[in-house]
Amino acid sequence: MANPKSDTSELPLVAHLVELRDRLLRIIAVVIGLFLSMIYFANDLYEILAQPLMAHLPDDSSMIATDVASPFFTPFKLTLVLSVFLAMPMVLYQFWGFVAPGLYQHEKKLALPLLASSTALFYLGGVFAYFIVFPLVFGFFTSVAPDGVAIMTDISKYLDFVLKMFFAFGLAFEVPILVIVLVWAGIANTASLKAKRPYIIVSVFVFAMLLTPPDAISQTLLAIPMILLFEAGLFFAKNFEKDDEDEVEDDEVFYESEYESEHHQGEDNAAQSREQSAFDEELEKEFNQAEADEENLNKPSKPDS
Repeated sequence: MANPKSDTSELPLVAHLVELRDRLLRIIAVVIGLFLSMIYFANDLYEILAQPLMAHLPDDSSMIATDVASPFFTPFKLTLVLSVFLAMPMVLYQFWGFVAPGLYQHEKKLALPLLASSTALFYLGGVFAYFIVFPLVFGFFTSVAPDGVAIMTDISKYLDFVLKMFFAFGLAFEVPILVIVLVWAGIANTASLKAKRPYIIVSVFVFAMLLTPPDAISQTLLAIPMILLFEAGLFFAKNFEKDDEDEVEDDEVFYESEYESEHHQGEDNAAQSREQSAFDEELEKEFNQAEADEENLNKPSKPDS
């Protein structure tokens, strides 16, 4: 049986560093290309991002810029972050291409779907925040403003707020992937996770409290999807759960492959030794023959009678 890892995993360190550099340059090139293609529409992109808030502002209110350079740098920052956000599939593809040669075949079968699923779930978290959470949160904030207070949000503060929310919901939607990885790696099992469900729910609300603004609406809107996604992760994790027999079988396969790899290595070394011995014997024969020929040439010839 051949070694399940690719031969490229045996490359020297310098070759790995060169490959890593090339992949990082490709990622940077994609991000720069996306940024340059969208920078002309930076103000339009910001208007789209601000739409959930603008829809709840009074007619006589608007957003403001308190810093002199904010009207330029805020849309610029948004475009750069959006470029990285859109380049995430390329980032994960390059990451996969770098680590895949060092994985076993059964690891590859799981890692690639998990990478694709995690990307889709992160995007889904951002979409959920923009279309569901933002209208509810901004509607609540604007409705509780005291009388006589004009709501005029600073554009840079608004961008920081929504980016934090996007990151929080994108990260929260990775809960099923985390559950599946924990179960697949044997760190936990579905039964133990179900038994710890009350503690996990409390931890989810604490996590939501740390990542969202200090209001009950945004915390609840983040915590509830996380709990539902945790239950979904438990459901799908059953397919990746291993019993003791499976673990023993995997260990046997692993050690068998390691033994066969070492056995083949030993056979190759023995074959090389035999070839080297044969070469040395042939070389010694030729050397002895050359000495004999030289002695024959140096012998004095007998005089003619």
